[in-house]
Amino acid sequence: MSELGDFLRAKRAAASVEALPFPSSGRRRVPGLRRDEVALLAGVSVDYYTRLEQGRETNPSAQVLDALAHSLDLTVHERRYAYELAQLVWVPELPQTPELADTTLTRLMERWPGAACFVLDPLLDIVATNRLATQMFRPFATTRNLVEMVFLDPAGRTFYVDWERAATGCVANLRATSGLYAGTARRKELLDRLTSGSTYFAELWTAHEVVPKTHDQKTLRHPDVGEFVIDFDALEVSAMPGHQLVVYGAEPGSAAERAFQLLSVMPTTSTHDDLVIG
Repeated sequence: MSELGDFLRAKRAAASVEALPFPSSGRRRVPGLRRDEVALLAGVSVDYYTRLEQGRETNPSAQVLDALAHSLDLTVHERRYAYELAQLVWVPELPQTPELADTTLTRLMERWPGAACFVLDPLLDIVATNRLATQMFRPFATTRNLVEMVFLDPAGRTFYVDWERAATGCVANLRATSGLYAGTARRKELLDRLTSGSTYFAELWTAHEVVPKTHDQKTLRHPDVGEFVIDFDALEVSAMPGHQLVVYGAEPGSAAERAFQLLSVMPTTSTHDDLVIG
């Protein structure tokens, strides 16, 4: 026996017979699907699938696991777990267009009025901002993608006081988060825009620095409230694999706290494509 085999057997027992895309007959002694039905759905032999369940085969390919996950209707988290049991790297599918942030997550962001919060997908597209983050990013023409904001929008050069440090960190973070999607069209389109629009981005990209963001400080300069230092944390979003929740916080009594207080009471008059949620 193996943990992967035990997991597959449990999921097979829980699978719905009514969802089968072909007729099934015969008396069932136990609930769920039969091994031959799962094997047929996944496009593998019954003998191979049986060996997986019995632990006599422990190294399935990613293609086989994907097929079994589809056959057993596994959730995103169950699919990741199956990959971990098989000691494989799981790559969640990158949608053709950025997906909206999970509603539970957006409600959480709304509860932090004193912090600027936004959600990044693996290509650093901004898929949600709370009201304070929207106000903070007002100098930018668009908040579609964080890397484009840094390199292609003139506001980036003044918004980030140490622009070269911010630019270097942004590219290293993009390498870390997008590397698993190297063959996707969305990634290629983004890189084409960035490399054609910024020679400095092209130079940093060829350096192949890979440093995911976790915690750091940045000095920002906003045209409405001046210069201030923020602490930021980038947190993995379990409900949206591959996404990051970025929180810009301010120390009590700091210039950043005063800046955030001023921004929070300003009217939201920005005309660019913000993804404000509150």
